[in-house]
Order: sequence, then C-alpha cells, then structure tokens
Amino acid sequence: MSIINKIPETVLFDVNAQGVATVTLNNPDKHNAFDDTIIRALTTIFNDIAQRDDIRVMVLTSTGKSFSAGADLGWMKRMASYSYEDNLKDANALANMLKALNFLPQPSIAKIQGAAFGGAVGLASCCDIVIAANKASFCLSEVKLGLIPATISPYVVNAMGLKACRRYFQTAERFFADKAQQLGLVDEVVELDNLNNEVNNIVTILLNNAPIAVRAAKQLTFDVAYQTIDDVLLADTSERIARLRVSDEGQEGLGAFFEKRTPAWQQPLNSAKSENN
Repeated sequence: MSIINKIPETVLFDVNAQGVATVTLNNPDKHNAFDDTIIRALTTIFNDIAQRDDIRVMVLTSTGKSFSAGADLGWMKRMASYSYEDNLKDANALANMLKALNFLPQPSIAKIQGAAFGGAVGLASCCDIVIAANKASFCLSEVKLGLIPATISPYVVNAMGLKACRRYFQTAERFFADKAQQLGLVDEVVELDNLNNEVNNIVTILLNNAPIAVRAAKQLTFDVAYQTIDDVLLADTSERIARLRVSDEGQEGLGAFFEKRTPAWQQPLNSAKSENN
C-alpha cells in the first residue's frame, strides 16, 4: 500500500527491487532539522516498513551537508508557548517515532555524512548499524537550552553507555566520528567519498543472509539482553533455534550449505531498480 500521499517533501521514501528501503531527511536548507510534521511522517514510514515482508533492510540518510540538526527552531519556538499538556503530547509523538525506529523488525543502517545534533543522535542510536564520515560530528546540546535529552535517552544510553552519557548529557560537548566510534555510537568511520560504498557493502552483507533469520536474530538481541541466565532463558533460546532448524528457511539454508549451492534468498544485486513506494 502506497503511503506517498501521507509524506511531506521534507521526507523521502524509496524501496528498490532488492527490498532495500531508503528513508531520507530532505530539508537541507534547515540542516534536516525535524518538526512535528516530519516526526509524524517518519512514524508513518517506520510503521509501514515494519509491516512489509518485501523490505529486508532500511537505510536512514539525509540530503545536504548535515545529517540533522535535531529539533527545528521554529517548532521549538512554538513548543515554548505550548501548555504542559501540549508539550507532553509532542514529546510522546517523538518518543513513539523513536520506538518505531528502534524496534523495526528489519536491520537498520544510519548513514551519517555530517553534523548530528540533539534528537539526531537519538535517530542514530535507534539504528542497528551506524556508518559515519570521518568529519561527521555529534552533540547532545539540550542543556544549552535549559532542556534535557529525555525521549532519546534510553537509546543513547544503550548505544554510548552510562558513563559517557553522564558526561555528554551534562557538558553538551561536540565530538567527532572517531570519538563516537570509541563510545559505541558509531560502528564504522570512513572518508566521505567512501560513505556510499561502505553503506552498500553492509547492505550487501545483510542481503546475503536469510531474511527471516536476520529478523529473528535482531529480536533475539532485545529479548536476551540483561536477562538472568536461568532455565527459563535456556529453554527459550533452545526453542528458538529448534524452530528455525525445521523451518523452510532453515532447511533451505542448511541444504544449500551442504550441497555447496547458493540459497534461494540470495538474488543478483546488480539488477536493482529504485521504485517509489
């Protein structure tokens, strides 16, 4: 089902023949800052992707020099005059968008070419894999405005760790891609000219893997993290692998491996044609 008519021009959504969805923040004149309209659009897109079996990977990117400056200044100015109830409604909308991105069933990749400030750090933290250009910079700048990075905090703390967040939430220091990689926010740092190639390489790696197993592996990370290793957890993980071993995909994967052939889910990657969805 097409959702194009629900999306403003400041957000682009495209799916190619290989099932790679690209979600693009397209507001370069405002450094891809987002407002309530963009948040609604992103929520709609992420929820749509989550329901689609034909989408295997999602790439979150943006146009222009900046990845995203976080909250749009005009939107922030409007929010300053809102009541507590209206501000709470706005905050809940952002929180729901971040949740939709974080728990997307498909693997997600953030492609960071430039500055990522405030809420944009939250977007990156919600993605499974973050590829950044070496000149990309990051800042949790909220305290400079008398605010806190509240709605993004569960994801940023998970990505960067408690100790780092205790510093950067309070200092609002700007740091660059190499430091972000040390902190765990960024997975790979490359030259800007090589950013597209690196993202495409990761996409290719993901597409070579079994699609149902990839989704199950992602869900596994959420379900077993920080759990007590007891009989209940052992039984649950045993049941999961047993189900996949006897599944059609598991049988195909094992059969292809022992028969030294290409599994059915691997398709030629040079015939992709982008299509709006």
